[in-house]
Amino acid sequence: MPLKAVHISTVHSPHDPRIYHKQCRTLAKAGFDVTLIIPEDDDFQPQDGVKVIFLPKPANRRERLAKTRQLAYQEAKALNADIYHFHDPELIPIGRKLKNKNNIVIYDIHEDYETAMQQKEYLPKFLAPAAAFAYRTATKLLTRKFALCLAEKYYMEKFPRGKCILNYPLLTPREIKHEESDNPCCRLLYTGNVTGERGAYIHAGLPELADQVAVEYIGKCSQDIADKIYSIAGARQGRIKITGINQYIPREQIEDAYFDNKWLAGLALFPPTEHYKKKELTKFFEYMYAEIPILCSDFPVWKQFVEKYDCGIAVDPEDEKAIAETIGYLKDNPQRAAGMGRNGRQAVKEKLNWEAEGKRLIEWYKALLSSR
Repeated sequence: MPLKAVHISTVHSPHDPRIYHKQCRTLAKAGFDVTLIIPEDDDFQPQDGVKVIFLPKPANRRERLAKTRQLAYQEAKALNADIYHFHDPELIPIGRKLKNKNNIVIYDIHEDYETAMQQKEYLPKFLAPAAAFAYRTATKLLTRKFALCLAEKYYMEKFPRGKCILNYPLLTPREIKHEESDNPCCRLLYTGNVTGERGAYIHAGLPELADQVAVEYIGKCSQDIADKIYSIAGARQGRIKITGINQYIPREQIEDAYFDNKWLAGLALFPPTEHYKKKELTKFFEYMYAEIPILCSDFPVWKQFVEKYDCGIAVDPEDEKAIAETIGYLKDNPQRAAGMGRNGRQAVKEKLNWEAEGKRLIEWYKALLSSR
């Protein structure tokens, strides 16, 4: 009888690459009986034998904490799984209730929530440090009986007993169809959630910095942020395109953009924040696999990364002149830019990929289960 694994999230989309496309499908292919408990989505069609239990979408955060979380617990408890693997800090109490001497409970830490709390708009500035401290203390106390799965290497600084299962990209058999063009327009791409902390407003100003620069955002973006982006672009807003206003963009659609279009660079010009300065962004690896050079902020970790793999250029996100010069360099040196793209793809194909991480996930599951 196959071992039963249940993944739970009350926050993420069922299309989430890490939860569904990487972890759940990998485990199902390896012979586990996998069930995903996740908020409902009419467009979601599970594959590879992954079973899905949909939770009603909550009207707001309060309802999610009061009702949706309890529903998730009830559904998970009824499955009597060998492994429960949950993905949101708000599910820590549920994980504690599910844990018994016969099972394994894993808390998957996707984000540096401690620093993220200090950027949450719903938290008053004066309360943010206290909230971050409370999270750090509570997490250490309340997760002692859990195994910890870490999406980033630097999370080991805070969770030294955690297991790194890194968020590297899936290797897909897609052919790169980047078409060379005589069109002098410089097309720059940003993918993922669109927020100010993730450089949305810096990217919006790029058409003003260099002639014929066009910026395309592909990812969930609120109408308020979209309006501000267009406002910043001003007379150049015709060179701004946003795909994802008030909607989640499926992974497959983002992949189409990566592989089927010619891009001068993939953007990650984030303003300086504690939350992002040590992260190796998932979009880095996705840009690299699609042979798109990276144009990112010169945070020490990011600068070291792009220089190590020679796959892009890091620049001061607050220095408009330096950004303009870098864009001009990439535009005027297409062979060099193409070489960065090839270097990035080779690095991903050789070691920075989910196939290697998926094997580590399966081995880890087996080791945890054998230790029960």
